[in-house]
Amino acid sequence: MIAAVALGGWTAAAIAVASTAWSGQRHARRLEQVARASHELRGPLTAARLGLELGARGGELTPACLKALELELERATLALADLSVATAGGALCRQPEELELGAVVADCVEARRGAAAQSGAALQLHWPEAPAVVLGDRLRLAQMLGNLLANAIEHGGGLIEICGRIDAGAVRIEVTDDGPGLPAPVAQLAARARAGRGWRGRGLAIAAAIARDHGGRLAAAPSDRGARVVLELPLHAAAAVTRSGGA
Repeated sequence: MIAAVALGGWTAAAIAVASTAWSGQRHARRLEQVARASHELRGPLTAARLGLELGARGGELTPACLKALELELERATLALADLSVATAGGALCRQPEELELGAVVADCVEARRGAAAQSGAALQLHWPEAPAVVLGDRLRLAQMLGNLLANAIEHGGGLIEICGRIDAGAVRIEVTDDGPGLPAPVAQLAARARAGRGWRGRGLAIAAAIARDHGGRLAAAPSDRGARVVLELPLHAAAAVTRSGGA
């Protein structure tokens, strides 16, 4: 009888400990979701403000600039939705669509020109003429690309080159800057940020997660100058077949 009571007490204690640990992990995940959503809200709002200031100084807001700023405001709306979902628990899911990635990249680069100019950096886009059609979420892809550019502007600077290439059923985007380079591999920086042990990799962690969600990957590559971050995404199957001549 005494043994049964003792066993029951240990079982109850074990259940209580497990429940507390699970609650703590859930709370930590919720806090990380809120931190990520807050991080993503600041980025597009800052880009939009600086873009407007740059256009005002030049005396003209071009159609390309206005289109890019609209994308940043849409990103801010998405971040607010993410924040609302994070505080309530759960995840925000959006339907993928066929997208010409070059147009999304061009809009993101245009939207970040104000932030680059304020930091004394310059953005230079090199993109192939052939269309790069992917299947994905336009705002999530813009979120990912915006984080890569923001990271290069804040921690790199100088001449920031964004180069695109289409090869073997995939589109490859390289972002290279003139800074000191990444202090650790992308995966390590992202892991630290997810664990709440560093702010430097939060944007990269978000970008890496979006890349994975789209069947791609994000990694660092050797560079003669600064950091060189490489993003690879699969071309949409129909587009890949068309490019290969229907093979």
